Amino acid sequence: MSKGRLEAFSDGVIAIIITIMVLELRAPHEADLHALQPLLHEFLSYLLSFVFVGIYWNNHHHLFQAVKHVRGGVLWANLHLLFWLSLIPFTTSWMGEHPEAAWPVAIYGGVLIACALAYTILVELLVKHHPADSALVRAIGSDLKGRASLAIYVLGFGLAFVLPLAAKICYVIVAVIWLVPDRRIERVMGDAPTQH
Repeated sequence: MSKGRLEAFSDGVIAIIITIMVLELRAPHEADLHALQPLLHEFLSYLLSFVFVGIYWNNHHHLFQAVKHVRGGVLWANLHLLFWLSLIPFTTSWMGEHPEAAWPVAIYGGVLIACALAYTILVELLVKHHPADSALVRAIGSDLKGRASLAIYVLGFGLAFVLPLAAKICYVIVAVIWLVPDRRIERVMGDAPTQH
């Protein structure tokens, strides 16, 4: 099957997720700068989540540049990823309103873990349905960065019940790791011969 509809649908859902997140930010009733101070935690939660959603969009885009075809299982795996991403606005809002509470920070981390696992499942299915010498399979390799990120998310989830701030630092560390886009696919696609 063609991958075009999957990419277009995913782009639309991700755009809606970002829109929902920004709509959760409420303007203060007062007209001075001090009125913004109580919104600081909500804005920082939004910023972190915007970065995460942007990272997923960026990597999803790069991943599908190397994909030649999709199957039914890939469509379901992609929907699985989009499901977990769609929960980010809810957890962002909850964590923003309760920045020092264990459960909102832990549930936020739990959703990040689920997103990472869903993305891993999607990648593994795509790799399974492509030849071993394909650009996709060569680019993915051992995915050390992905496994390290998952471990840091799990650490953050556990820390949320003891030190919510430390948990959020773990989440930020993963975001920083992925702010530098994953160049594996770009490198391999740049090396791949051009098809006429």
